[in-house]
Amino acid sequence: MLELQQLTVAYGQARALWDISMHVKQGELLCVVGPNGAGKTTLVNTLAGILRPVSGRIVMEGRDITRLAPHRFCEAGIALVPEGRRLFAGMTVAENLDIGSFLPAAKKRRRETLDEVLQLFPALKARLPAPAGELSGGQQQMVAIGRALMARPRLLLLDEPSLGLSPIVVGDMFDAIRKVSAGGITIVLVEQNVSMAMRISHRACVLELGRIVAEGVPEELMKRPEIRQAYLGV
Repeated sequence: MLELQQLTVAYGQARALWDISMHVKQGELLCVVGPNGAGKTTLVNTLAGILRPVSGRIVMEGRDITRLAPHRFCEAGIALVPEGRRLFAGMTVAENLDIGSFLPAAKKRRRETLDEVLQLFPALKARLPAPAGELSGGQQQMVAIGRALMARPRLLLLDEPSLGLSPIVVGDMFDAIRKVSAGGITIVLVEQNVSMAMRISHRACVLELGRIVAEGVPEELMKRPEIRQAYLGV
């Protein structure tokens, strides 16, 4: 579904990703892990069209989308849940969710998709009229994921969805991500909570200093002592 071909990304003269080549299959949940500064957020922001690569290609469903304008990435079927959620705090939950469905195809199915989001996150139903800024951190993360789902993406990018959440809420959040994956949406998950990310993912990719240093089935990666100690923090 998604293929990266020798992707290089830089901030000015400082390279953040070096010749990244990887693929994500249709319906796969791929987690990207690694230490701080490894390039994980740079990777998902590039996949979302926010950052432009210096070289290389991004191919989505057989189409080269590397040089598309950033807003065209959403039209190509990609939605991002950014680190820190970035909700419109003064707008209601309902308004934040509606923003996700601005594309014509998504707008036609807005009611249907909203019902699906509220089924996934039932706690939001009673909070629809409330300003998003008044919600707890966990509820705000639900809104952020729900807003992305309102676009009816085929590829969902999640950047640190468990950041700042309590352990109980983290468990619920990963259960929701697993349900989204089971529904057929392809997911790239960037996450510092390695054990939880590995538990729900089909495949894992380890980044270090902008390079892929290991990838494969999570169970196999977790058996490699050098990977466990150096990159996974376990």
